Amino acid sequence: MPVPSAAPDVDLPGVELVARLRLGVMRLARRLRQQADGEVTPSLLSALATVERLGPLTLGELAAVERVQPPTVTKLVARLEEMHFVAREADPQDRRVTRVRLAEEGRSYMARSRTRKDAYLAQRLQRFSAHERALLADALPLLERLAHEEEQP
Repeated sequence: MPVPSAAPDVDLPGVELVARLRLGVMRLARRLRQQADGEVTPSLLSALATVERLGPLTLGELAAVERVQPPTVTKLVARLEEMHFVAREADPQDRRVTRVRLAEEGRSYMARSRTRKDAYLAQRLQRFSAHERALLADALPLLERLAHEEEQP
């Protein structure tokens, strides 16, 4: 059965690479999400990580980074506030603007979450040979480029 493709010159090994990479990354991401606290959804965790990395942010900035609509980000921030993970504060240059910053409880949660996920990965990597771990280390810059490069037209 032919493999559908957007371009007629796509070779099967390339298609297989794409499919296997997508599936492997999705499965690993799901396993890592399972290591998180059940009360914190992936959307909440993503917004919290963005505030930690880039904050303090306006709701509009957070919505843009998270690629969600303003009403969605408003709900996410309200829930994160209820959990005491973030706090809203007035912008020092323009008191009419509100920014979301990471609260101490949010910082502690993120540290615990990372520690738990790192421990999970470390345990799994112990099963790999030194050569296999070296191969993964060599592939990390490529995976990081895939994850962080903006989409090209």
